[in-house]
Amino acid sequence: MPEGDTIHKLANYLKPRLNGQPLESLVLADRTAARSVSAKSIKSVRAAGKHLFVDLDNGQSVRSHLGMHGSWHRYPLGAPWRKPRSRASVVITVNDNHYVCFNAKEVELIRTPSVRSSVVDHRLGPDLTAGTVDLNLIVRRIRELCEPDTLLADVLLDQRVASGIGNVYKSEVLFIHRVSPTCELGCCGDAALEALYATASELLGSNLGGGRRVTRRERDNAGRLWAYRREGLPCLRCDHPVAYARLGRHHRSTYWCPACQDQTQPSLRTTPETP
Repeated sequence: MPEGDTIHKLANYLKPRLNGQPLESLVLADRTAARSVSAKSIKSVRAAGKHLFVDLDNGQSVRSHLGMHGSWHRYPLGAPWRKPRSRASVVITVNDNHYVCFNAKEVELIRTPSVRSSVVDHRLGPDLTAGTVDLNLIVRRIRELCEPDTLLADVLLDQRVASGIGNVYKSEVLFIHRVSPTCELGCCGDAALEALYATASELLGSNLGGGRRVTRRERDNAGRLWAYRREGLPCLRCDHPVAYARLGRHHRSTYWCPACQDQTQPSLRTTPETP
């Protein structure tokens, strides 16, 4: 699933190509937008966590969430598409180019402000790629929104708490802080929660540029990531085999080291502990 840094990279790609440009056509999967949109141009493109917004000059916005299988493509008019047109969730035509979102988990045309846009805003916690992040606010949202028996693996993925973390950053942040993904929220102190989200924000922000995602910066050619997709390989900290399971409420892919990541004292892990 694309994570917050991926969506910001996508927004940065689309901004110079769409911002301020005349809108030739806009079609959503159910084809309602082609009949209902009155916009003449695109005002801006922006990212909020895992959500991409294309704001139009009439006060409407196209919101898309890629989910597990979504992706955006650009095609000049007349060029063949690499995916079937039946899988197109959004088609925006600008300057003789189609910008196509395929297989989105969610896509909708909303008006801002409106009741619907308020609902969307309420569903999204602070964007962890935004630079300065209010960690106290994030902890308050955790305590208000999540039950004490919620696994930390689920807390980190909860976009209502803070937006941008997906399976990769979930696994990497917990590894860096030596915390087991099977720890429950009730065992985790506020300082430890702040530390987890501070690290997530730093990692997301450091990956907003080009290139492949990096969470591990040791120059030993052992890899760019600490734990993610290293099932069965030696832990890069202690050599114990890395474990893999589909954990939590939605059975999401999770990687961790059973030897290094403490299940009993997460409240003590307020600073990263890596080699």
